[in-house]
Amino acid sequence: MPLNFDNYLLVFPLALAIGIGWFLGRRERGRPASRPPGSLSHEYFTGLDYLLNEKMDEAIESFIRALEINSDTIPAHLALAKLFRRKGDVDRAIQIHQNLLARPDLGREDFMRVQMALARDYYAVGLLDRAENLLQEIIRSLPPKSTQAKALALLIKLYEKEGEWQEAIDTAQQLPADERRNVSTELAHYCCELAEQSLQKKKVKQAAEYLKAAEQFDQDNVRISLLQAKIAMQAEQWKQAVKYLKAVARQDKLFVSETIPYLRECYQHVKADKDYTEFLRSCLAQAPSTSVIIALAEQIKQERGIYAAGSFITEELKRRPSVKGFNSLIDLHIEYGSDSARDSLKVLRGLTGQLELSKPIYRCNSCGFSGRTLMWQCPSCKTWGSTKPIQGLEGE
Repeated sequence: MPLNFDNYLLVFPLALAIGIGWFLGRRERGRPASRPPGSLSHEYFTGLDYLLNEKMDEAIESFIRALEINSDTIPAHLALAKLFRRKGDVDRAIQIHQNLLARPDLGREDFMRVQMALARDYYAVGLLDRAENLLQEIIRSLPPKSTQAKALALLIKLYEKEGEWQEAIDTAQQLPADERRNVSTELAHYCCELAEQSLQKKKVKQAAEYLKAAEQFDQDNVRISLLQAKIAMQAEQWKQAVKYLKAVARQDKLFVSETIPYLRECYQHVKADKDYTEFLRSCLAQAPSTSVIIALAEQIKQERGIYAAGSFITEELKRRPSVKGFNSLIDLHIEYGSDSARDSLKVLRGLTGQLELSKPIYRCNSCGFSGRTLMWQCPSCKTWGSTKPIQGLEGE
């Protein structure tokens, strides 16, 4: 059976009790024989009693009192504080860590471990200024590489949470090259965030520079191409915009549906309907989606009439059924059908239209969160670039 969080809360105090019992027993064996036996901590047995009576909080408190603070017990104290933080009792975690830091005999390595844990407490409870100051203090103290990497990684997440994109990028530059590659997706999106902010301020040149920087981190990022196409379209550079939009098919086929409205506009401006139709047919073969089918049906309708377009959608729906495609077919029949059939079709279209509008369009491939708006960072699991158009009957 997988160990979920509720199981963890039950198992951890038991494991802790065993560990503390071993430590206290070891300490008793190390004492002189002249010491009277049976001096094993009263608090330990009190904690066991609480544990057996399923009083977890009281048991943990007793175990804390049973533990002397020294280099051997620091991991146990840190584990206890981590348990409190996971339970949402961050104040108690902070108290444990502050008590440890107040010890004058705490070694440098242990001191930094406790500082990192306290920074996580501050981050978890939303005291971001305190967490930032503490993390910067850790980094300035030239800690071991592993500790520095952890501090930098948490500081990057902190700046991300605050929307301080440039600070996050600058902090990431301090990471070793291999660690920096692990966050390349995030860094590319940070640059895109800065580019979008620049576009809102009408600073197009600056936005383009941010997108070039983003490409250095992740060349296959769909968001970069879409933003580059947007800039090109604003400058009426239609052919350049088409180039960027076509790149999306290579980067991620699932996002081809996002490019269709922009491609239609670009090809209309350069009066290249045949090229547009040819591109749609290639997408249908290599990256099929309902949006491509509907767009191609619209082209067929202009070239060969509404009946040919309806026949095309009907055949494609047999291969790739979808609510969205079915609604498009109904729209064609309403336009083509007789007056007597049109009223019934409109009623049906209203029902299927409500069905389509009630369904999400995008889903996070990391946690499953879904919605009707494309979010480049999942609002649930905070993963970047994991949300994509839904495929299948209720999607593309």
